[in-house]
Amino acid sequence: MPAIHLLPDTLISQIAAGEVVERPASVLKELLENSLDSGATEISVTLMQGGVKSIKVTDNGGGIPKEDMPLAFARHATSKIASLDDLEGVMSLGFRGEALASIASVARVSLASRTRDAAHAWSIAAAGGPADAPQPAAHPPGSSIDVDDLYFNTPARRKFLKTEATEFAHCEDQFKRVALSRPDVAMSLKHNGRVSWHLAASDATRRVAAILGEEFAAAARTVDAAAGDLRLSGLAGSPAQARGSRDHQYVFVNGRFVRDKLLVHALRAAYQDQLHGDRHPAYVIFVQIDPHGVDVNVHPAKTEVRFRDSRPVHQFVFHSVSRALSGTAADTPAATVGFAAAPNSGSGAGSFGGSSSGFGAAMGKPSWAGTPPLPYMREQTAFAVAQPAAAYAAMFSAGMASAATASPAPAAEQPLGYAVAQLHGIYILAQNSAGLVLVDMHAAHERILYEKLKLALDLREMATQKLLIPVTFNADSLEVATAEEHGDALQKIGFDITPLSPTALAVRAVPAMLASADIAELARALLNDVREYGATRMLTERQNELLGTLACHGAVRANRNLTLTEMNALLREMEQTERAGECNHGRPTWYQMSLADLDKLFMRGR
Repeated sequence: MPAIHLLPDTLISQIAAGEVVERPASVLKELLENSLDSGATEISVTLMQGGVKSIKVTDNGGGIPKEDMPLAFARHATSKIASLDDLEGVMSLGFRGEALASIASVARVSLASRTRDAAHAWSIAAAGGPADAPQPAAHPPGSSIDVDDLYFNTPARRKFLKTEATEFAHCEDQFKRVALSRPDVAMSLKHNGRVSWHLAASDATRRVAAILGEEFAAAARTVDAAAGDLRLSGLAGSPAQARGSRDHQYVFVNGRFVRDKLLVHALRAAYQDQLHGDRHPAYVIFVQIDPHGVDVNVHPAKTEVRFRDSRPVHQFVFHSVSRALSGTAADTPAATVGFAAAPNSGSGAGSFGGSSSGFGAAMGKPSWAGTPPLPYMREQTAFAVAQPAAAYAAMFSAGMASAATASPAPAAEQPLGYAVAQLHGIYILAQNSAGLVLVDMHAAHERILYEKLKLALDLREMATQKLLIPVTFNADSLEVATAEEHGDALQKIGFDITPLSPTALAVRAVPAMLASADIAELARALLNDVREYGATRMLTERQNELLGTLACHGAVRANRNLTLTEMNALLREMEQTERAGECNHGRPTWYQMSLADLDKLFMRGR
């Protein structure tokens, strides 16, 4: 067995580089973090060939004194921490003191820097080994660092790099993360001589709009909450803008971009009732926490963290974002409408209802601080024949239905306005003070029923309606066996389903709010879910999926003609229902078209 021996410093640095310098984007991340830690307010980045040929970062930060420049390339030399207590409460982005040493071990690196009180700048260089002695140089206050020919001395590592376009895309993503974390810092990015980004110093909302788009920023919900040492702020994207990938998910802990499973799970759970299929939400979320309550020294790339008390953090993030997303239709933005405008008329996007989504200037009053949902109004057990032709208004609470028949108040007092017509038995057309509101009546009613069912089950107040004439239907042996085995569980959610024979079932009672649904179809869907997952799971971990199924089958169907009273009752319910902007599957329930948008369509004023 070979004798144990010390490794050369150069090899140690190259081993560390394997952890820290994965690709050009990893180098750019470390250099940008150093610039921010130096107090820079302006940072420019220049890349060549995706960063493989050259990466240059210039800032106007505090600079590095001549005597400290050799230490900048030494392993485990840093100005950011000096003790274990410093490490446990670190707030700087960098702290290990190994990034520049690792980079210099696999690339040609030169650094020029000048402090504000120095007569001139100094430069220092390293190429795969120890740094040279500092030399006088010309440079304004701040620092510039050039990293050329990445992996020039480790060609095997270079073979693992992807195409120039791919490597640039990773660098651009790192640039955007840093830009989102510090909107107060002006930043620019140039690639192969072409300017890709030029971001002036601004507030958080403008920076988000610049990077993720105006449409995202306008439709997103403001997040602003605090509890003890925890503070959460940012923008949670509208569920209607969910994407097929996770590329627009940004989470920062104390200003540091992280990929933390705990936080991702909490955010995903907050969106669970509003996502369509396998779509992924977009968000920019900032978590502020006592630095002693989070360990950032978990991963070499510093993208993972560990919370000392993870459960309260998870619950705080989940409830804060869920509350931001749960605004009623009266206080959350509507989806937009795009138009194919007439020739030479320009084009427009539908305007938004609700509150401003800016979280820079709106910290005083979060946008989710709107009208709370009305308490569930327990319906009295009744005896009636469940027929599709039953009055639709009966599906709504008595208070809301009666309110719809009262004399209309001015349109400005009702965000969704008042119904004027129904289109093809699918859409409600309403007029409000802003213009025209379009409502998908099935999607809207589905959300209303879903939220009512959730609340009723949580309060154990699922009111049932016994049917004067039981609804019978043919059933297979598995459906009959399921009804027999899980009868007690079915009654907990308001259903009385009993076998009539080995091939038939009778529905004798249903939840009162679903009495006008297709009872046989509803019962079959319910039994199918219970058979597949079991009653216990359906009433615990899959409860929301079960209620979503019931709400979908219970919601008013297409081609159902509604009276103006029934349409207005639906609008009033939407205004008082949480998450009414989207159905249970993440589809938008209503759109706002402003008078200006309508004028553009008809070229009025031209």
